[in-house]
Amino acid sequence: MNPNHDPTLVIEKVRKKFGRVPAVDELSLEVGDGEVLALVGPSGCGKSTLLRLVAGLEQPDGGAIHLAGERIAGDGVWCPPERRNVGMVFQDHALFPHLTVAGNIAFGLNGWSGKRRRDRVDAGLEMIAMQGMGERYPHELSGGEQQRVALARALASEPDLVLLDEPFSNLDRHLRAQVRADTVAILRKTGTTAVFVTHDQTEALAIGDRVAVMRAGCVEQLGDPASVFHAPANRFVATFMGEADFLPAELVSGGLVTELGPVSAPAGLDATGELEVMVRPHEVTLTPSDDGTARVVDTEFQGGFVLHTVTLASGRRLRSLQPHTACYPIGTRLRAVLAHGHAPAVLNGDEAGTSATGQQA
Repeated sequence: MNPNHDPTLVIEKVRKKFGRVPAVDELSLEVGDGEVLALVGPSGCGKSTLLRLVAGLEQPDGGAIHLAGERIAGDGVWCPPERRNVGMVFQDHALFPHLTVAGNIAFGLNGWSGKRRRDRVDAGLEMIAMQGMGERYPHELSGGEQQRVALARALASEPDLVLLDEPFSNLDRHLRAQVRADTVAILRKTGTTAVFVTHDQTEALAIGDRVAVMRAGCVEQLGDPASVFHAPANRFVATFMGEADFLPAELVSGGLVTELGPVSAPAGLDATGELEVMVRPHEVTLTPSDDGTARVVDTEFQGGFVLHTVTLASGRRLRSLQPHTACYPIGTRLRAVLAHGHAPAVLNGDEAGTSATGQQA
């Protein structure tokens, strides 16, 4: 968040139920001016409902929402969607099939003069690198081009906020990566404040200035991508944001001791419970050794890498991601070593063993 500006979006203890099920439960967060916030979580966690509440497509049961310093919902105030100055980009693009590309981009510019509308459409086409394509219709465009037009339409009226609801999920993998990069570049170039909903953890980490991990209508952790990935607030965040295994650990004077040897202890560690060190597959190195205590029990070829599953002397299983040049057959004896390269995340029960998790209440 830019410390020199007030937040563009403020959500205060917002609640929304469908029947008896709380889709959004006393949720609060802020989005800074020009910030891209990634909302990520499993299906049914409430992320799309939260987006609809901000857009005005749903009314909250409680709490308040402020946009650009004005209350738009809550405490007896209700601003309809068309008056919120919010742009939206949907999963299915939602372009009007009977309108040209230029007509789609200009759709929200009612009340603008003809010249101003034309200039804005031309600027939008240039922004998405589709000059000369204004007279085409949506069915004449590729999926990536349709998504770029949807973004240009959302930005045409210079909104205070853009909401993107899983906008790339219908694109194939390689096209998705390119359109995602193009979209983020445009948002950053225009300085647009945006909330981006996705169920893809890698996408959330790649896009967001900050990442909010949701579960059951609540934000479990809010922080920069590195903090959320390397210092999860709890076991749910640890396992949802990437593959993770856990090794029991004991706190001693020199740090932490695990079955695979010592590791550094993070500052502020509370040692009053049962400690476990989080281990992601890329943090485990393997070396063939006749007297190694680890044995390969499974392998999964992933192209440039091979995911090995090994059993340790204790019987615990651990995963290790190795280059494709280091593929060890099942049964191979190995020496496994932890190589975090940083203070590891430590859980005390199901919660982080320290307060330095990037979490925001």
